[in-house]
Amino acid sequence: MRVLIVKLSSIGDVTQTLPALYSLRKGLEKGPEGVEIDWLVEEPSSTLLKGNPLINNLIVVKNRGWTADFASSVRTVRFLRSRGYDMVLDFQGLMKSALWVLLSGGKRRIGFANGREFSRLALNEKVAPYDPDRHAVDRYLDLARYAGGVGRAGGVVFPLNITEEETERVRELLRKKGIEGDSPFFSIVSRARWKTKLWSDSSFASFARGVVKRGKLHAVLTGKAEDRTALEALRAEAGDKAVNLAGELDLKELSALFKLSSFVLAVDSGPMHIAAAAGAKVIALFGPTAPWRTGPYGEGHLILRKEMDCSPCFRRRCPHGDEAGCMSAITVEEAIEAAGRLLSEGTFL
Repeated sequence: MRVLIVKLSSIGDVTQTLPALYSLRKGLEKGPEGVEIDWLVEEPSSTLLKGNPLINNLIVVKNRGWTADFASSVRTVRFLRSRGYDMVLDFQGLMKSALWVLLSGGKRRIGFANGREFSRLALNEKVAPYDPDRHAVDRYLDLARYAGGVGRAGGVVFPLNITEEETERVRELLRKKGIEGDSPFFSIVSRARWKTKLWSDSSFASFARGVVKRGKLHAVLTGKAEDRTALEALRAEAGDKAVNLAGELDLKELSALFKLSSFVLAVDSGPMHIAAAAGAKVIALFGPTAPWRTGPYGEGHLILRKEMDCSPCFRRRCPHGDEAGCMSAITVEEAIEAAGRLLSEGTFL
């Protein structure tokens, strides 16, 4: 049996689909003919899946592939059709994924009946509409189980496939930054695509100083290469025990970093989901979005969120001003107290 997963973006969505991949692999490989599972993904999220032994073919396309590189997109369609998929699963539920689903030529084209942007028109097999207030991981698992994936009796598994080489590269990078051996550290994810999801850099710096002052830890700032200059200013404000790794890690190495962290403080973002998937304890800052839909999945995480009449609004711009009140209302003291609860006894002085 040949199966194609279509989940193009974003980093958080791709991360939250990993348990569905595991479910499908474990369920369908029990069949008499076994299973091959391919995954179609856009470039920014692809490194998270690279080398995963549960994926037979990782098929990478560019963002806005048809306008960015038409010839490459045509070659991708030819490859998809050559695979002769028995089943194509649309985990994205958008028009851009529906186009790939339709062009794949899959025999069974499966997705949710309430997919957005008329994406359901590309399907010939529709699963009952999902509840938007159900966590994304659980929704994706529902789709996987419909297609023959295993249930969750053994727990929800995020097959990140973090290698020893990736972990050692992170350790070496930390050593170069002055974090030796098993010296404890916490990681900070301060960037997100929506302006309304952000906490101020001064708050992150104050948090870092407060935690470092109370405990024997370093602070590690993460982000993209384009964030490096701004995060360097944040690092300077955070103090001598803060280091800046913006732009120095791919997504698999970022996973390894989070796995090594004592905890991760994060705004709602793709890296926040990677941290939870890697098994890190997460303190998640939420304002315009709903943690019951897209919060860090699993037990042991802490959500900091203010109950406000307008939250969650799911808006990229706050109508009340440049700085979203739902985020600025979260205090540094609350975040430091949450960190103290997550850290093992004796870490804080």
